[in-house]
Amino acid sequence: MNSLTKIQKIASWICRLAAAVILLQTLFFKFTGAPESIYIFTQVGMEPWGRYGSGVAELIAAILLLINRSAWAGALLALGIMGGALVSHLTVLGIVVQNDGGLLFGLALTVAVCSLVVLFLHRREIPLISQFFKSKNS
Repeated sequence: MNSLTKIQKIASWICRLAAAVILLQTLFFKFTGAPESIYIFTQVGMEPWGRYGSGVAELIAAILLLINRSAWAGALLALGIMGGALVSHLTVLGIVVQNDGGLLFGLALTVAVCSLVVLFLHRREIPLISQFFKSKNS
């Protein structure tokens, strides 16, 4: 994170916080078995274990996003999870789920975009990529 400019650090934190807050706020619905969550995971054929598994993965992603050294890993994990959510919306669920006006789709898209920004800003911290930059500068 030291190689980022002040503006990049601010952008990173805004994106990391936005993604983490969205991921964390959905956990309540997944872990308490809210009807919307049960409906979604039933539709995609993953109820209840997909709901619990995605909740645990989202919790891990949110925690990783909030730790400077692992922000890139949290962003990568969140992007993977949101990729699955977006594909589910576009193929099975539809953009509007149970009259939510597309809110869940929009939240998934927001987390995905924020994760992409974080990955871009922290690309030099990703192990395989950081090795490339080190060897290129040698």
